[in-house]
Amino acid sequence: MIILEGSVGSYITIERTSYHYFAGNNYLGMANRPEVIAAACEALKKYGTNVAASRRTTGTTDIHLQLEKQLAQFKGQDDAIVFASGYLGNKLLMDQLKNEITVVITDSMTHSSILEGIPPTIQEIANYKHGNMKQLESLLNDFKQQNILIATDGIFALTGDIAPLDEIYALAQKHQALVLVDDAHATGILGKHGRGTPEHFGLHNAPGLFQSETMSKAFGSYGGFVAGSHQLISPIREKSAFYGASTALPPALAAAGIASLQFLEKHPDLHSKLLAKASQLKAAIAALGYTTNEITTPIVPLFFEHATEAQQLSDFLKANQIIAPVVNYPVKADQAILRLALSIDHSEEQLDYLLSTLKKWKEHHGRN
Repeated sequence: MIILEGSVGSYITIERTSYHYFAGNNYLGMANRPEVIAAACEALKKYGTNVAASRRTTGTTDIHLQLEKQLAQFKGQDDAIVFASGYLGNKLLMDQLKNEITVVITDSMTHSSILEGIPPTIQEIANYKHGNMKQLESLLNDFKQQNILIATDGIFALTGDIAPLDEIYALAQKHQALVLVDDAHATGILGKHGRGTPEHFGLHNAPGLFQSETMSKAFGSYGGFVAGSHQLISPIREKSAFYGASTALPPALAAAGIASLQFLEKHPDLHSKLLAKASQLKAAIAALGYTTNEITTPIVPLFFEHATEAQQLSDFLKANQIIAPVVNYPVKADQAILRLALSIDHSEEQLDYLLSTLKKWKEHHGRN
């Protein structure tokens, strides 16, 4: 376990030593922006650490309402609702949709929050091999007399794969199914305006397509949110037990979310610059002989047949002041994966050092 001794940026401090940090999910560097930190500090002074109540009782502040308004504007939606953890978003949405579905079909590498969010009333649960649209269509045919929800990640957290949402949605429309996409790693990253996987595929506001999202990745704060029509959000706000019985998001975190959105509004090309940097890094890593994928996201996986080899590289990187873990993530993966996470704040010098260190290990140890 890594014990941090300071903030998480392109560098971190461990045991009073500085390390290059290629882990985590602080893709746009928002967790370290002075504007975001200052906004959180001001809110902490004004509101304290916690409102100690649920949103439906006495836990709603003006700052919660402001955040929801700005999230709705960012997403191009009527309304938005924020809650304590992004992990709860899939459970909250599926609970809202449970009377409309009898079957849930998921990608085999989908996030555990989707699987744990499936209501107990759902009797049929199936999964298709990762990204396999032929198998998905076969399952849709198997359950053609049922009301189906297809659930998938937008960007898969471990590999950086982007779900083929255009194909998934086309199949859903053909079979009158609904689609839920967990866009935790895609919000702020994909799409012209950073609205996530649906926008990336030209499916923004497509009927029967729902997103669960978080502020803990690209936005650098914390808390989950769902944005959508008044018809979707109002019943959640009024009737959802998950929402109504949860303590409200601490105001300081809401303020951080607002400041992050304001910063991104002033810098609308930040995510495109990050993706360009990620594309160059991935090409350079592939040129060194490492096995990765060709998909451009801030997540750069290095695939190995054996976990021991992946761990040896991770240990070698750490010995050279680079943190890049082998992630034992709660999804089904066929290969051992060392996960590199890129931030907009990584300097060219850091990237060059990472590549030179990877080259050194490859020359002496690498066989992948």
